[in-house]
Amino acid sequence: QVQLVESGGGLVQAGGSLRLSCAASMRTFRPYAMGWFRQAPGKEREFVAAISWNGGTTNYADSVKGRFTISRDNAENTVYLQMNSLKPEDTAVYYCAAAQSVAVVSTLPGYWGQGTQVTVSS
Repeated sequence: QVQLVESGGGLVQAGGSLRLSCAASMRTFRPYAMGWFRQAPGKEREFVAAISWNGGTTNYADSVKGRFTISRDNAENTVYLQMNSLKPEDTAVYYCAAAQSVAVVSTLPGYWGQGTQVTVSS
């Protein structure tokens, strides 16, 4: 009943920017908090950013604060991740996630997208 489809990944040089999108298909988008996670090769999946249903609350991992911005468009059922000043260590598969609250989506979301690859070259 909840489908999440990411797009916007690709190859970029260090210092560059990318914007990821996540199109959500669900009965009602607005009550859901949304988040982004990433998983690099050989590493565990880690939290990146989260946003409340109305956009009033956002959380970020320390490693991306000041460089990444999460936002959402409830009219379009879409959440975005604007990534600036990218570093090679940002290379990972990025996953969109959904849950009933920011606290839950930041830790153990119930719904996941299939992921989109981001590769940052040095």
